[in-house]
Amino acid sequence: MTRAFLTFAAAFAMALPGVAAAHSKLVSSSPAADATVTKINKLTLTFSETFLAPMSGAELTMTGMPGMANHAPMPIKGFKTSVEGKTMTLALPRALPAGTYNLKWHIVGADQHKMEGGYSFTVK
Repeated sequence: MTRAFLTFAAAFAMALPGVAAAHSKLVSSSPAADATVTKINKLTLTFSETFLAPMSGAELTMTGMPGMANHAPMPIKGFKTSVEGKTMTLALPRALPAGTYNLKWHIVGADQHKMEGGYSFTVK
């Protein structure tokens, strides 16, 4: 019985990394993390797997503005989020003004697991 248990335990342990690897990951973004861009009115996030659009989204916050050292973080509102396959697109009503931005995203994969992340970029 001990040998059967060890065989089962080994098989179970080998299966776990495969399950963890199935979670969706951010594979590309525009703008990219830490990039400096100009006149941007659309952000795209592409993931390794499809995800559930109604349970997924993003937040965009301006964290700094040229010439204003004590600028408080300002949430950016009014963008539309659309999903096609593995890509989330944030369409802004107008180009972002110069400054630094944090983008936070969250998605719920087909396996019902929530993933989240974020990065910063700069607009000149």
